[in-house]
Amino acid sequence: MTPERPLLPTSIVGSMPQPDWLIDRDKLAGRFPPRVRARELWRVAPEHLAEAQDDATLLAIRAQEDAGIDVVTDGEIRRESYSNHFAAALAGVDLDNPGTALDRSGHPNPVPRVAGDIRRPEAIQVRDTAFLRAATDRTVKMTVPGPFTMSQQAQNDHYPDDRSLALAYADVVRAEIADLFAAGADVVQIDEPYLQARPDAARAYGAEAVSRALEGAPGPTALHICFGYAAIIHERPEGYSFLAELADTPVDHVSVETAQSGLDPAALEPLRGKGIILGVLDLSTPEVESVETVAARIRRALPHVDTTKLVVASDCGFKYLPRASVDGKLRALVEAAVQVRGEL
Repeated sequence: MTPERPLLPTSIVGSMPQPDWLIDRDKLAGRFPPRVRARELWRVAPEHLAEAQDDATLLAIRAQEDAGIDVVTDGEIRRESYSNHFAAALAGVDLDNPGTALDRSGHPNPVPRVAGDIRRPEAIQVRDTAFLRAATDRTVKMTVPGPFTMSQQAQNDHYPDDRSLALAYADVVRAEIADLFAAGADVVQIDEPYLQARPDAARAYGAEAVSRALEGAPGPTALHICFGYAAIIHERPEGYSFLAELADTPVDHVSVETAQSGLDPAALEPLRGKGIILGVLDLSTPEVESVETVAARIRRALPHVDTTKLVVASDCGFKYLPRASVDGKLRALVEAAVQVRGEL
């Protein structure tokens, strides 16, 4: 049984940095996040990789616990990227003959080529969820790539249009979400950065795909929408191009970044009925913010959100930052939350 969470619980978006002994971080940083498998990134021999990933996952969990984080993830340690771990495990895609799609920086990238009906032969992250649940007594969150984003990171050679492809992905995500809750997840988050990157397509069928994926979810859900990893996408717009449209979806919490972008919290007003996961840690720099800086980022959002549904977190995943920097940022986040909590 997980403990009761305090007001302004702390969390991370998903990823923690993978140790250098596990993955080649220079190779990881030197390329756009892979959409197909990238086994060459792992430093550990295939026959020992699962055990090494388990060990590194425990380190990521303990780092969050040691910092005082309330809602813990598995750090996405077993993933080469946030999306390919799930997307490459589905049937209906040809990974041996990949397709091509533009990434959010406008460059072509190898992606899964959809050659048949998208299917989930088996649950993909149930073992990961059970491992996380057994490793901590804190609230646990699992993350899954969202259907709209996966549809944008694929070459569609099968479905009549991109909307049909997104809805097919939504069906497998919905089934996975149910299995993750059954395996012990307290919260399941879908990652949908391409709702921001492709707003025209998002307005056409993005909210529909999200709603279909989350329909009937047996527990609390979250949706992360961001401007991309700060290590790769350096320019931040002043506001989200797709945000208010999420108000009518069944998601419980919407995760947004406000630190690096300097987002005006008034942009959150259309989502006042939703919980907000507020990104208040800037991941564009390894510099550890002061507690007061993080607390000020929390305070400026308070007039625009329901504080009883507010979670404070990192802007995005920590994947590309040094571990020592992440440790410091997490502690600053926890101390800032304690400080602001005492003012409410």
